[in-house]
Amino acid sequence: MKKYLLSLLAILSPFITFAQESQEAGLDQKIDEAFQPVADFFTNVIFFPIYSSDTITIPFVLVLLVGSAAFFTFYFGFPNVRYFGKAINTVRGKYDELEGHGLGDPDAAVDGDIRDTIRDESKEGEVSHFQALATAVSGTVGNGNIAGVALAIALGGPGATFWMIVCGLLGMSTKFVECTLGVQYRDVGEDGTVYGGPMYYISKGLKERGFKTLGKIAAALFAVFCIGGSFGGGNAAQSNQATIVIKELFNWESTAAGAIVGLVLAILVGIIIIGGIKRIASVTEKVVPFMAVMYIAACLYIIFSNFSFIDDAIGLIVREAFNPTAFGVGSVIGVLLVGFQRAAFSNEAGAGSASIAHSAVKTKYSASEGLVALLEPFIDTVVICTMTALVIIIFNFGGYFEYGGDGSGSVFIDGLPFEGAGITSKAFAEYIPYSNVFLTIAVVLFAVSTMISWSYYGLQSWKFLFGRGKTADMVYKLLFCTFVVIGAAASMNSIWAFSDAMIFAMIFPNMIGLYFLFPVVKKQLRRYLDAIKVAAR
Repeated sequence: MKKYLLSLLAILSPFITFAQESQEAGLDQKIDEAFQPVADFFTNVIFFPIYSSDTITIPFVLVLLVGSAAFFTFYFGFPNVRYFGKAINTVRGKYDELEGHGLGDPDAAVDGDIRDTIRDESKEGEVSHFQALATAVSGTVGNGNIAGVALAIALGGPGATFWMIVCGLLGMSTKFVECTLGVQYRDVGEDGTVYGGPMYYISKGLKERGFKTLGKIAAALFAVFCIGGSFGGGNAAQSNQATIVIKELFNWESTAAGAIVGLVLAILVGIIIIGGIKRIASVTEKVVPFMAVMYIAACLYIIFSNFSFIDDAIGLIVREAFNPTAFGVGSVIGVLLVGFQRAAFSNEAGAGSASIAHSAVKTKYSASEGLVALLEPFIDTVVICTMTALVIIIFNFGGYFEYGGDGSGSVFIDGLPFEGAGITSKAFAEYIPYSNVFLTIAVVLFAVSTMISWSYYGLQSWKFLFGRGKTADMVYKLLFCTFVVIGAAASMNSIWAFSDAMIFAMIFPNMIGLYFLFPVVKKQLRRYLDAIKVAAR
């Protein structure tokens, strides 16, 4: 550990100096300008529209996401509703006895293996169902739940909340499919370390179906996009947001403040990620429930303090979903697109990232973890995002800003421009004393938990491309910690735009795997449900 920390400090030192000089000399702006064409290129490619007008632009990737989620929902008979109870029971350990050696219906065994000879796969894996869920949730529950919801409402009005909820419910089915496949096709090393995610189910699954070359190419592309996303959207952007709220809270104006905060965050993240998925899981299983409960409790306090406005807020959400009046939103399609896009950014259903964390679970029934995973979009989008939306809508019954604004996502409150987290902060400040301290803590916890989860996603993709040696691991972890400092000290919006494009780019190779392999998921679901029936006799 000491050797690692010394190496980390030695490598980060020049980047801290570079970041300080960058702010003073405007070098970060030059980097931003130089990288802008690259970011624009990938953004245009990934988000290319299939329809565009003066008021509406429909990107293909969004249609692919929502259309696929709807398909999986119907194909599996609404698993987001039918198996919600079983998902809860699996997380709380009700079916843990199924993981005992030999239990299950012989007719439902994989590849014809009978009960007495089936390999005890429950010994493979590194974390529990709850730890896997907490790690995956920590990667999605983040600043998008604070800033993203506010942006959706600012752009699309209250009706965007309705479509965010719909997208979240549909996304539960996609998470079920991809996380079942993550466990089904995972690799387990000789030391018990688990390697899983879309890289593996794409390459191994397509090879089984005679598309070996396509599988290799698609898996490699996913890994590259995932690494890019882990350095940017899952890291630099998070550390930047955390640094901004910390500097604002303490009124730090020094150019060195960002670098110092970044260094502290980098050391904290480095200490956690050096321990691998087991340490990451042990941290997230404590941090995620704490920060989620803390944030939800604050939202509920505001909501129930304004109890008489709850029915008005819900009525406005439903009414505006089908009859939008927000300036610039255009039509029902316009507000629907705003809601779907923000929900997709928030829960990442279809991107495949969460299946990397879920792959490490201790189980011999891959569908068990698929059911656990469907809770993720529900927690992220249906619960936490809706809570944020209700707070903002109730706040704006005071007529503080106009929905839709100027179409940029910014709104004017008391003559001052606010956007994203600023809108949420203003709403909280109306009802909770010292809410700036509360939101600073929430943003920092959200940022750190997202960073450590994405470090695991990126590392697994790095291993897939460059091997599983200790040197390769160390290179990635040091690079990751370096980007924590860079993100905190600089302002390179184009790089973050590029990183967001990388995260959405993951959808394309991931969907290739899902559409080739969803029949496997149906077989594994039947196997798990049959085992539950046998155990209940």
